[in-house]
Amino acid sequence: MKSIQVVAAIIVDKNKIFVTQRGYGDFKGKWEFPGGKIELGETPQEALIREIKEELLTTINIIDYITTIEYDYPQFHLSMQCYLCNIINGDLTLMVHSASAWEDISSLNKIDWLPADRLLIPFIQKQYNY
Repeated sequence: MKSIQVVAAIIVDKNKIFVTQRGYGDFKGKWEFPGGKIELGETPQEALIREIKEELLTTINIIDYITTIEYDYPQFHLSMQCYLCNIINGDLTLMVHSASAWEDISSLNKIDWLPADRLLIPFIQKQYNY
């Protein structure tokens, strides 16, 4: 099975988390944490900073590594390294997503997530003692 290495940004502001809705592909309409594929020669951190600049026209600061989510989709295995981040500069302009929201940590379980992203929720809630 093909394996894909990606990164995800858990962008925080107080007790709110920034989430995005897919505007394309098989999972169009599902919610996810922004990020993307790690390119050859990039560190995960470099990939995440690049992806957020490309997808959201925003510069982030990586605060801490949270976890790596491993998930088997029917067509591929996903390995998603997840990082807690905050905004340095930018307005989170959507370039590839159809919608976005700032969600309370307590309401993250109510969102229609991509399967792999849903597995990240307990780690975020643990980080914030929920």
